[in-house]
Amino acid sequence: MRDLIGGAARRALFTLDAEAAHGLTVKALASGAMPACRAPQDARLNVRIGDLSFPNPLGMAAGFDKNGEVPDALLRLGFGFAEAGTVTPRPQAGNPKPRVFRLVADRGVVNRLGFNNDGHAAVRVRLEARAHRVGIVGVNVGANKDTGDRIADYTAGIEAFADLASFFTVNISSPNTPGLRDLQARAALSELLSRVMEARDLAAVRHGRAVPVFLKIAPDVDEAELDDVAAEVLAARVDGLIVSNTTLARNGLTDRAGAEQAGGLSGRPLFRRATVALARMRQRVGPELPIIGVGGIDSGETAWTKITAGANLIQIYTGMVYEGPGLVPNILRHLSQCLDRHGLSSLSEAVGTNTDAWARIDPDGDV
Repeated sequence: MRDLIGGAARRALFTLDAEAAHGLTVKALASGAMPACRAPQDARLNVRIGDLSFPNPLGMAAGFDKNGEVPDALLRLGFGFAEAGTVTPRPQAGNPKPRVFRLVADRGVVNRLGFNNDGHAAVRVRLEARAHRVGIVGVNVGANKDTGDRIADYTAGIEAFADLASFFTVNISSPNTPGLRDLQARAALSELLSRVMEARDLAAVRHGRAVPVFLKIAPDVDEAELDDVAAEVLAARVDGLIVSNTTLARNGLTDRAGAEQAGGLSGRPLFRRATVALARMRQRVGPELPIIGVGGIDSGETAWTKITAGANLIQIYTGMVYEGPGLVPNILRHLSQCLDRHGLSSLSEAVGTNTDAWARIDPDGDV
């Protein structure tokens, strides 16, 4: 069971529909069937962002634990932080099944889940149950598909979890809710961030703590859109960025049947595009704004690359589908080895050391 998704167990899971296999994995974590992982402890990997002290930079991305069922089980695997969601005010079923597709030859996944989740009330009950436990657990908030006011749904998420979330992710970058990415346009983004940060500040008065807010963006943005997002994030004093969500691009895929499925593509094929977007955003926002790098990390080497391209923290999901939970300690060991190799005393010294080179890469080139 130490490597539930590796070896024979992984092959068994891969005989199942991808979404069913994911559900089984969550159940295994919730039941304690997946043992804790002895992740390497290295103080040089600690990351401080505001009042949050991350024991290491590696987190589980949103989408794995949509309903806040297993954040502590994920932390026991060695993650430095976990993220629940995306959570919408009201429960919703998401898009029709099947809606998750493995592209095994490409080490990727296409999903069109559509923010399926149990809603604020149910997720809040689960997070309340672990409120006094240690560990950094963020909450990713979104809007219901049929809402009449998308921005109000985001502020409702801030209000619902302000006393429980270690940080918030404002997810405007899923391709699976029609029109959601329109919120990345400058005028809409300005209003969204103004109202979200106002809701955060009002909640801080009630609860005595201003919860950091990260904005999660898509990788499919052009130079002008990157300029607009950077300007609005800085103007609104958002606490950080997450770059990036899944892509609609299908460059260089071997699995043509999988490539034809509608939805967002994650995993190895996303790495180049997401890392270029990360580096270009780092150039725009400067060295101080925290950025979480996501997209295509499936090894220690890709984790290190993401950090040197400009990420303070990193997250994985699809990589663990293919590599299993052993990927967590493998990444952390590799990061420590890189610090040794380069003679660095902390991970922060590596952040952004290769930003300019990655910013010059063509995201539409061969993967």
